[in-house]
Amino acid sequence: MSYKNTNAERSTITRDVEFLDDHTGNIYKSIAAISMRADQISSEVKEELIAKLAEFASTTDNLEEIFENREQIEISKFYEQLPKPAMIAIQEFIENKMYLKDPNGADVATK
Repeated sequence: MSYKNTNAERSTITRDVEFLDDHTGNIYKSIAAISMRADQISSEVKEELIAKLAEFASTTDNLEEIFENREQIEISKFYEQLPKPAMIAIQEFIENKMYLKDPNGADVATK
């Protein structure tokens, strides 16, 4: 999934907690689902970042390359500017882009 084109907030904002239980009927289930999705997003973004940085890794240790590898610096800056995984997960939850399933096997109805 492309997290580069998401409309999630880039900084922390205040949210009304009342909207969280609208989708699941329970605020704690909603927060648990958002937390699990944020963990998934975080690991996906981390894997993608590591793969991109590995393309520019050098096998020789040259002091000039360590300090002057502009490609790695640009990639790192780009990923630092992405919204945090929790913000992306909350935005997905708000937009009903998240599939929720109860641990007991029943689907959680979204409104």
